Amino acid sequence: MVWLAGAGPGDPTLVTLQAAWGLAQADVVFFDALVNDGVLSYARADADRVFVGKRAGCPSPKQAEITARLIEAARAGKRVLRLKGGDPYVFGRGAEEAQGLVAAGVPFRVAPGVTAGVGGLAAAGIPVTHRDVNQAVTFLTAHDASGSLSARLDWDALSAGAPVLVVYMGFRLMDVIAARLLGAGRPRDEPVAVVSQATTPRQRVVQTTLGRLVERADVGDLEPPVLIVIGGVAALAPVLGLAASVGQGAAAE
Repeated sequence: MVWLAGAGPGDPTLVTLQAAWGLAQADVVFFDALVNDGVLSYARADADRVFVGKRAGCPSPKQAEITARLIEAARAGKRVLRLKGGDPYVFGRGAEEAQGLVAAGVPFRVAPGVTAGVGGLAAAGIPVTHRDVNQAVTFLTAHDASGSLSARLDWDALSAGAPVLVVYMGFRLMDVIAARLLGAGRPRDEPVAVVSQATTPRQRVVQTTLGRLVERADVGDLEPPVLIVIGGVAALAPVLGLAASVGQGAAAE
């Protein structure tokens, strides 16, 4: 049996009870780079912890290799937990690994996690929806499997039909994203919030506009992982962020 579990947006207290229970049962835990060490503390002391994440400038395992290792461990009779930052099915390649497990005849279950684009933003004082601001929200990742800006993104459609955009993994390409949206008709003064290290003690929130983002103004010293929020709800952060308490218990310790 393989568990595909979400580690949440960073703060260990935001892990679901189901994921924590799965960690306590696992013989081996395969984990990604964005998983907080505090989350791994839920695992058994004698469990094997195997890092399979990707870090810039460092060799990293291919996706097919990771899936093969999950299958091998499960077939050896081990209770396997694959731990991913956020939610395994939100820009986490969890579905690809699930497909590989199905093809190999290995049973699995999913323990959903709190995705950063919801929980991480809440901790920064940014609701992804507000009745007076937006009735829809669009989540997108900034790059494809090669690390380039995805050619599948329809910038005209995003500009016209997405009142709020939440961009994952957009730090390196934020100026390019802003330029594409401006070119498709989004206003230069549209509110933008850039959230770095969400729900952790290093969390930072920078308020800017789409016009300034295209110049990478105000954000030069931020550290990934970063979320970019474009739209009216981003303007709520200065007020709601002062009182935001979601995930701040561990961050304040």
